[in-house]
Amino acid sequence: MSNVRNELPLPELPHDNPKTKLVERLTAAIHAIPFYFNSATVIEGVEAGDLFSLNTVLGSTIEVQAVAALNKLRGIWDPDNEMSNYAFCRSSQSFPDVRLVNTLSPDTEPLIGVELKGWYVLTKEKAPTFRYRVTPEACSEFDLLAVIPWHLNNVLSGKPVICEPFIINAKYAAMARNHYWSNMRDAASSTEIVSPENVFPYPRASTKISDKPRSDSGGNFGRIARVNGLMDDFISSTLQTSIGGIPAVYWIDFFVTFVDHHTRESIEQDIRAKLKRISNEWGPSDKIEETIEALTDSILKLLLLARSAEN
Repeated sequence: MSNVRNELPLPELPHDNPKTKLVERLTAAIHAIPFYFNSATVIEGVEAGDLFSLNTVLGSTIEVQAVAALNKLRGIWDPDNEMSNYAFCRSSQSFPDVRLVNTLSPDTEPLIGVELKGWYVLTKEKAPTFRYRVTPEACSEFDLLAVIPWHLNNVLSGKPVICEPFIINAKYAAMARNHYWSNMRDAASSTEIVSPENVFPYPRASTKISDKPRSDSGGNFGRIARVNGLMDDFISSTLQTSIGGIPAVYWIDFFVTFVDHHTRESIEQDIRAKLKRISNEWGPSDKIEETIEALTDSILKLLLLARSAEN
């Protein structure tokens, strides 16, 4: 299978520019967010219809709290306190939506930006579903795109927990998306992309900065999780994240069962069959058997709770 990273190599940043070192330190800080993230948000329970929509419900909150954690990690991205007047600020209407700005002079150009995207790991697509349509010219060569995977610590309830992020050069991500769309798909329709004119980094919120394909009947342009070779390893690794002792990818299968079946008996039967398959793959384990019973009981209780709420 073709790989966009092979066809379009990641460009090197200029070694003599101090922002290159800032990019390295900022990347390290973003990778450290999972260890410092502490959310005050607590979810008591999720109704059946909301199982796969938590990113819509909590996505913005997670991103705001991730930015707060990033500012607490100043010791990583500003170890010599050379940017004491600067802080990361988020504006959902801007691109990038997180910018390192001078708090004493907020109208000056940001030092660097991060486009932050949350990914609720247990979404049924088993991949990030956001669309990244920004034209490459709207990105500084130093800007980053960061995808923050998260889930609830008790699977069906509790506080959000952040997993290992995905970080890539923002301009490169936009270029890779366009290369994939124009050159790597087996498309029968037009592969031409129309880019806006007179676009520069750190545009005003009202500026038109999206690339648009001539033909996109399925509305899939910008879904960079589908770009071959760009995020594949990250997605596969994240889906193996252990949640309650079971990889995330299996939890998604359980939730699909929960949504698709309508009776307690059919749900329990399907869940037990899936869990038995996991047990066979992992080999005999008392912990697995205990988890199977606890999981089945938890999902059935959730079903009864959702049914009673609907009635």
